[in-house]
Parts: sequence; structure tokens; C-alpha cells
Amino acid sequence: FFSCFNKYDRHRRIMFIPKESRIAVFSYLFKEGVCVVRKDTRSQTHTQIEGPTNLEVLMLMKSLESRGFVRITFSWQYNYCYLTDEGIEYLRTYLALPAEIIPNTHKKQASRPDMRDREEDKYAGGRPAFRGGDREYRGREGGGGGFGRGGGV
Repeated sequence: FFSCFNKYDRHRRIMFIPKESRIAVFSYLFKEGVCVVRKDTRSQTHTQIEGPTNLEVLMLMKSLESRGFVRITFSWQYNYCYLTDEGIEYLRTYLALPAEIIPNTHKKQASRPDMRDREEDKYAGGRPAFRGGDREYRGREGGGGGFGRGGGV
């Protein structure tokens, strides 16, 4: 009766995602360059993206990964999605963005100002050695305190 269908087709489900949700997810992913998605299919909202459900974000990331636009790392029930160079080009054409706009992960960070009171600069010869030397560690020469050989009161 169903001979014209492949036996795997009945297990495959197609999910239709509204265009507004797709654009919201793609815009966030392009702006940040990364996206974190919890493996929770029942959650009605995503923590960072307003509009789509968590399931929609998860399915969009899987779709982008299958096309090579996103690299996903899974750890402790979270998917960490990283945008690839091909993904940047795809989202740039999909969202009709100019070439000057790049994700936050590809922007050069401003160099930190030099710290004048760094630990190495406090001492001229580098880090100081143990100040008291061997005597402070052992105690008095006469075998003062301690519970080791000959020590004790």
C-alpha cells in the first residue's frame, strides 16, 4: 500500500519555523558569532533571543550545522554553536548586510593598558626569594621550638 514511500520518510519530521523567528535567530547569531542553546525541547522561550522557542533555535542550529555554516560543541546539556566563515557569508547574504559588519567574535579587541604596578616591576631582581632564609624556617640555632629532632619544650 505505501510502497512508493521510503521506509525512512515516515520517521522524518519536518518543522516549519516562522520567518520572524528565523530572522531573529540569524540576526542574533550574526551579531554575536556564537549561540548557546540548552537541550530542552519543552521550553517556550530562549534565554537570549526574544521570539522563538528553544526548540526552534535548536533545530535552526542543527540545520546550519548540516550545511557547514555552524560548528556545534555539546557539553552538559548545552549546545555551543560557533559561526564558521562560510556561515558568515551565508548569513550576510540572507540578512542583506554589508561587508563592513562583522560578528563580535571577529572584532579586534582593544589592547589593555599597561599596568605600572605589576608584580614583576615591584622588585628589581624579579621575585624575592624566601626572606628569612634557612634560619627562620628552622627556628633558633640552639634547637628552639618545633617537634622535630631535638625540638620541643
